[in-house]
Amino acid sequence: MKLDEDAAAVLAAVASQNRPPLSAGTVLEARLRVPDPAFAQGKRLPLGSVIDSTIPGPGGDLPVRIYTPHGVGPFPAVVYFHGGGFVIGSIETADQGCRLIANEAGAVVISVGYRLAPEYPYPSAPEDCFAAITWVSEHAAEIDVDPKRLAVAGDSAGANLATVVTLMARDQGGPEILHQVLLYPNVDLTDNEYPSKSVDNAKGYMLEKPDIDWFYSHYLSDPASADEANASPLLAESHAELPPATVVTAGFDPLRDEGIAYVAALQQSGTPAEHLYYPSLIHGFYWFPAAIDAARDVAAEIGHRLRTAFSDY
Repeated sequence: MKLDEDAAAVLAAVASQNRPPLSAGTVLEARLRVPDPAFAQGKRLPLGSVIDSTIPGPGGDLPVRIYTPHGVGPFPAVVYFHGGGFVIGSIETADQGCRLIANEAGAVVISVGYRLAPEYPYPSAPEDCFAAITWVSEHAAEIDVDPKRLAVAGDSAGANLATVVTLMARDQGGPEILHQVLLYPNVDLTDNEYPSKSVDNAKGYMLEKPDIDWFYSHYLSDPASADEANASPLLAESHAELPPATVVTAGFDPLRDEGIAYVAALQQSGTPAEHLYYPSLIHGFYWFPAAIDAARDVAAEIGHRLRTAFSDY
């Protein structure tokens, strides 16, 4: 399969900057390498309202951005966790992607600024994310949402956190989650070998194998914790009784194979899981809705599935 033309152009633009790989620099340098918003995200999609706020978290106030679509509530809700290897990324880098979901799904999207490693290593991020969805469920009326129509979503590391939140909710008796949307998830932080990570897409497609190892070295202060389900949800003892899932994978992504493995794990446990495979796309494409047309197409697809999940309740 040929690489998507828009994705190829993004890769060329990144290469033209002649920057060293993420794994060769410091955490601060990595955080400063945020894609130019005008190039990556474009003009911000208008919505009914967009509000920055904070909610209580395990480590103090937790930043959130609340995107409310046009219309009359109470709306369904999607709690969104941004990607970035648990080390970089932010509410800002996920902004347009969240706006697209709010618009396409007709839902309030709550984007969570969870604590990042290495300052706050595992399990700080999953604890924050679970606190956020619990808060949304318990304070639904304050943000004009229906607590019975609640979903989670995320990209890359954020998709990992979304899966972990569903495991925690199942095992701790709630909140009830109707659906999970996982964009190119990384669900296995161990040294298990996957061809997409070690051979096919190890180099040259935005996220590279040394970068992945670098992220994990900062996130996991104890490498042995990679075996825990809340770090590597693919390794959970059971994937039964979890919310139905929409899982998006990309052909030129080193995380492709573990995303596919997660679909299989869900299906084998009786959890409905739909796999949306985009063979010509790269890891991180959803951060570039202005530069990669397919990102907007994917937003429409997942918006449709979320609307269906909410309407079926």
